[in-house]
Amino acid sequence: MSETSAIERAIAALKAGRPVQVGSETVLSVETASEAMLELVDPDGCAPLLISGPRAMALGLANEREAADPTHPVEVNHCEWLDRESARALADPGRDFDRGPLGPLEAIPVEHPDCAKAALTLARLAGLLPALWLVDTETNVAIAPADITAATLAPVATIVARAKLPLDDLPPSQMVAFRDPASGEEHVALVVGAFGGKPPLIRLHSECLTGDVFGSLKCDCGPQLKEALRILGAEGGGILLYLRQEGRGIGLANKLRAYALQDRGLDTVDANRRLGFADDERNYGMAAAMLRALGAERVRVLTNNPNKIAGLAAEGIEVAARVAHHMPTNPHNADYLATKRKKSGHLD
Repeated sequence: MSETSAIERAIAALKAGRPVQVGSETVLSVETASEAMLELVDPDGCAPLLISGPRAMALGLANEREAADPTHPVEVNHCEWLDRESARALADPGRDFDRGPLGPLEAIPVEHPDCAKAALTLARLAGLLPALWLVDTETNVAIAPADITAATLAPVATIVARAKLPLDDLPPSQMVAFRDPASGEEHVALVVGAFGGKPPLIRLHSECLTGDVFGSLKCDCGPQLKEALRILGAEGGGILLYLRQEGRGIGLANKLRAYALQDRGLDTVDANRRLGFADDERNYGMAAAMLRALGAERVRVLTNNPNKIAGLAAEGIEVAARVAHHMPTNPHNADYLATKRKKSGHLD
């Protein structure tokens, strides 16, 4: 079995609430595991929990660790009150404001940190909360590589379909579909017009269902997408990559959880951290691979996000220029945009 197919099977297993072996650890998602599965793989009810470093810090467990590394996973020993529902409440910060104080918890450094990090990477790829039961079982176990990292998952972009796509007020355009062999997700490139022999102007746009489709006012994604297409048309051509990285790479369900935390007063960065994720979980390896497949290895980038420029450069794409991309604020997203500038380093 290839490494990518093993990762696909492991992601599917976690989503379905089945255990996955990652190196020396076997894990089960706190979010998707049923009571019946827990009874099967942990009949004595003594499995500890594995949570991410950011989530441990949000729960006030960081000081109990031997190494105060916020990226380091943390093991929470089982205790009498830590059943399936209380574990979910522990993992989901949306319940932090509604439950009473937690019972006593003992957090210890994990025995196999590389395997633990790989397991939490799998949970993120599956769009699940970064919280896993550590179980000891050989029942229905999927096997995943023990060293899953961004490098492990470096994608090879293969064009799976392409077709003409006529659009209002734009030059002749094509949509090109790519499939990520690790996650099975499909990303697309909209190739607009012609580039005229100069580095094409490109826009990396991460999927935003709430903004792109429903017109949410909480972000500026919808207007960014429309304005990017207008600019590419006025330029005479360019490439828009539509990347399946909802919610800065944490997935739609977790993005909505972050929205609920923002309604409680947290900003977008602190909400992601409280969920147990990094500020921004996106990477641009697939974007770079897509550009290479389209023959665009030297580009101009339409963005205010320096991480996109750095991400492409790290993957071997030469960024010849940055073109600013500004949207007006509204009363619902003014704080969000200010946070992106202050905490995420977005440029003016």
